[in-house]
Amino acid sequence: MVQPINIKQLTRQEWLKERQKGLGGSDAGTILGVNKWKSKTQLFFEKVDPEMIQEVDNEFIYWGNTLENIVAEEFARRTGKRVRRDNRMLRHPEHDFMIANLDRVVVGEKALLECKTTSQFNKDQWEGDDIPAQYLCQVQHYMAVTGYEKAYIAVLLGGNTFIWKEIKRDEELIDIIIQSEKDFWENNVKAGVIPEIDGSQATSDFINHMYKDIDNEEVALSEDADTLLKAIEACKRDIKETKDLQSKYENQLKDQLGHNVAGKTSNFLVTWKPQTRRSIDKKALEEKYGKDVIDPLHKETTYRKLTIKEIKE
Repeated sequence: MVQPINIKQLTRQEWLKERQKGLGGSDAGTILGVNKWKSKTQLFFEKVDPEMIQEVDNEFIYWGNTLENIVAEEFARRTGKRVRRDNRMLRHPEHDFMIANLDRVVVGEKALLECKTTSQFNKDQWEGDDIPAQYLCQVQHYMAVTGYEKAYIAVLLGGNTFIWKEIKRDEELIDIIIQSEKDFWENNVKAGVIPEIDGSQATSDFINHMYKDIDNEEVALSEDADTLLKAIEACKRDIKETKDLQSKYENQLKDQLGHNVAGKTSNFLVTWKPQTRRSIDKKALEEKYGKDVIDPLHKETTYRKLTIKEIKE
């Protein structure tokens, strides 16, 4: 059995290096496909090449780390439970690729506490018994590693709404997590095989980041690329046909509504109301203040645009 590591003795870089040696709780949602912020492709590169780790440094992460202690203290105050830090990086006794860094453990119980902060805009994800899927996978991963019977999750919403919930150990979900992580670790990370690149926004963002440096060269693409290009063109045709068909149906529906702003069937409520959109009149601004004043206010963004043109023989 691998002994736990005292993370208090590690620098930030040393801690990141240790994390590369296994899969943590925040990786579980990515592997199961429920983390919209990171794809399996990105996670693969982060595990095999430390240079590929995208250090995210923003206000959300800063305040999440800063307020963690406050969230833990409020949980203790509201529940009457005692919590303490566990400054160790833990490993699963059988599956040593599974690691865990717990926010807190609950004293006197075989339970852990996960602390979160999020925007008020995400409030609907926490209604009733709901818990965002990526966080549910995270705490079940932790319970798999520790053998704990349950977990608590506490979240501060928008800085003024506090919610806490109990999560029971789910053996069926834990089995799925273990098998999925094992497959990813052994057949992708250890084997050096890149996971199939998917169409998620997280993958698009990562690929754009990974290849932001440009070589002004033309390369010969493989026959597989030709198959991809034909598939893309087929998708474009399908999308156009679908959009045309959608427009046709919408026009027929508008014709039924006529001058009325709403209509109803046994299954749907349809509204067709006027809306006003305000936009800046660039030409008028330039005429009033001058192009030299307006131009410096423009925000310039550089990106790579993928274009496809069929070669006619």
